[in-house]
Amino acid sequence: MSAIKRRLRRDAKRAGNALVGALAIGLIKGLRLVKPDWMINTGGWLMRHIGPLLREHRIGRANLVAAFPEKSPAEIDAIMRGSWDNIGRMGAEFAHLDRLWDFDPDHPERPSRIDIRDEHVAHFKDLLEDGKPALIFAAHLGNWELPAIAAATYKLDSAVLYRRPNIAGIDRWLQDTRAASMGTLIATSLDAPMKIAEALERGAHVGMLVDQYYVRGVPVTFFGRKTRANPLLARLAQHFDCPIHGVRVVRLPGNRYRPELTDAIAPVRDAQGKIDIAGTTQVIIGVVEGWVREHPEQWLWQHRRWRPEDDAKPAPAGPPA
Repeated sequence: MSAIKRRLRRDAKRAGNALVGALAIGLIKGLRLVKPDWMINTGGWLMRHIGPLLREHRIGRANLVAAFPEKSPAEIDAIMRGSWDNIGRMGAEFAHLDRLWDFDPDHPERPSRIDIRDEHVAHFKDLLEDGKPALIFAAHLGNWELPAIAAATYKLDSAVLYRRPNIAGIDRWLQDTRAASMGTLIATSLDAPMKIAEALERGAHVGMLVDQYYVRGVPVTFFGRKTRANPLLARLAQHFDCPIHGVRVVRLPGNRYRPELTDAIAPVRDAQGKIDIAGTTQVIIGVVEGWVREHPEQWLWQHRRWRPEDDAKPAPAGPPA
């Protein structure tokens, strides 16, 4: 009898997920019929009002107080409102991602949502023309989906590591609709490192988000506090010895965006010249911290980036001078 109940529960869960997936896909398709600016502005407005009512608001506020002890309560509240606004805008932009990147490098004088500086255009062209694989890291800041759109737009061979949605129907929709505009999508799974390695071997540029807490990660310091970060990017750099770059897309007024690609990040090496995993991961996290300090209102403060258990452990040593 218990086996029958378990089967019924599994079947009900699958049916429920299928229904939720169909509704979500239908909603996204419906949103694509609405003008992007209206949707983006509405999404920001909604989350500025709904976000403070959620449990995650307390998490985000506590994170901000710890990261910026010098800021007043009013300043902390303003940053949190901006963070919720960014989340709302991201949600609305998701349905229109392939329509937001309208920059034409052959005609940079034309009006565009994309405000890209000449130095970053040059960096993108270097990646396109150097014939080498590269590792690209990003953070949950501004619009973190647009870099992949930009890479695919300019025919840059790219692969993006992403977290697979729990609902299979939504995941299939992502694979079907995003592959053309975002390059190869690699879901986080046990075989993800192998797929990433295959992409790098063919000369692709592999992008991943690096700013969330990773339980099995290496210890790093972020805003002066001990935490853990995923060392995958540093491990890949050690194995392939390929360039590392950071990319971000900063949100500007009027639903415009400023993409920025860093110069190659020098990895930390040991006495034998081998890339040091923990030291290189710390350098990467240091770049992310600098980004967040510049635009704290555009970062995702609502996740548990620091854990009490890490406070009891010795602070990791910084990279050698």
